[in-house]
Amino acid sequence: MNYLQLLATLIFLAAFALIASERIDKTRVALAGAALMLVLHLVRQQTAFSGSPEFPGAGVDWNTIFLLFGTMIIVAVARHTGLFEWLAVRSAKLVGAHPVGLILVLSLVTAVISAFLNNVTTVLLIVPVVLVVTRALETDPIPFVIPISIASNIGGTATLIGHPPNIMIGSAAGFTFVDFLRYDFPPTLLVFGAFCLIVWLALTPRLRVSAEDRARVLALADADVIRDPRLLRKCLFVLTLAIVGFVVCGYVGLEPATVALAAGVLLLLMLGNHPHIPGHEGEYHWYADIEWSVLLFFIGLFVMVSALVELGVVQVFSRFLVSVTGGNTIAMALALLWFSAIMAGLMDNIPFVATMNAMLLNLPHQLARTSVGGAVPDLHGPQMMPLWWALSLGACLGANFTIIGSATHIVTAGLCARDGHPISFRRFLKYGIPITVVSILICTLYLWFRFLRVLPPGLG
Repeated sequence: MNYLQLLATLIFLAAFALIASERIDKTRVALAGAALMLVLHLVRQQTAFSGSPEFPGAGVDWNTIFLLFGTMIIVAVARHTGLFEWLAVRSAKLVGAHPVGLILVLSLVTAVISAFLNNVTTVLLIVPVVLVVTRALETDPIPFVIPISIASNIGGTATLIGHPPNIMIGSAAGFTFVDFLRYDFPPTLLVFGAFCLIVWLALTPRLRVSAEDRARVLALADADVIRDPRLLRKCLFVLTLAIVGFVVCGYVGLEPATVALAAGVLLLLMLGNHPHIPGHEGEYHWYADIEWSVLLFFIGLFVMVSALVELGVVQVFSRFLVSVTGGNTIAMALALLWFSAIMAGLMDNIPFVATMNAMLLNLPHQLARTSVGGAVPDLHGPQMMPLWWALSLGACLGANFTIIGSATHIVTAGLCARDGHPISFRRFLKYGIPITVVSILICTLYLWFRFLRVLPPGLG
């Protein structure tokens, strides 16, 4: 490496370490790192903000930014309807407030919601209700909230919009909502089935509640939690349109960000000029509920990665992967799956995926140098497809390994700590390790049978 490459790498690793430590707000760290890269001329502003054909993977990914922004608008309004609280209370009544049954039903509800909305927002809405239910049951909430947090990550893995890493991968590789349903949904379904079995076997002997406590939960009035039925109908209508739009956008030449933004704007227009939302005194200002810090974090992160791309650091790692595996697709896919899972568990998976995206976009050029004909593999060709889905599955499901692997777990831990039930790193591992190992083993078999055993001669 030359000194510019080394300087950019050190800035990125320092930012990475600070983000993982959580000692400083991650948005400030990302923006500071981005500003430093620009001020020191480690990346051109044009490349950082607009990308460049000569540097694949560089530049702020505005498709990711506006996809997140559009879904945030829908969630910001829907969270005031009481829908999520209603689902939690109805789930408790459905299983007669039996502890393990309640965990499994709430995990299913959380996973389904997380597949179509931001998974961090999902736990922000579901976990407080779970804390209320467990308080009524007079039982420890930790065995309830950890599986629900893990289920949120599993459910988010199934779709393009359910998990930030998938949004980033879909935008970088040009995958559609249907592509994620085709390739990520089947293993996610298998993983969720294994998750339910593990939860059932591990927690059934441990969780017991009295009949009196169960009766108290069953007495909760679920109809009272719907605060605005009219607003709820509007949100469900727009959300349905958005999901249909995500499914068909790849066939009509639209980007997912366009669908999300259009749906969000439609909902805002349906609110009228002076909307009054339950829980808000006077007029409701929707922009106050947007997670601006998340959007700014992504922008700062993309700028930092742009410097690594423009200076050739990412290309160095691409060449290393090819040299270590000999360009063998099977070896690269399985190595990427397990490496992604481990790294996602040890640190925030978003900066990791941003770096890996840039590497995979550069990888076809490195593979072309090692092939006889020198042809550059297509990003959706048989040599690259297993790698994209290995990254997606590894980064999303590996985040369940530790409590710091995903913002979902961090938010869950914060909510529990404020309620007087802190979740220790070690206690989370007791849940995270077995579920993650089983998940990645299932994905290993899935990738093998879906892609790797049928590779053309010379690629496997």
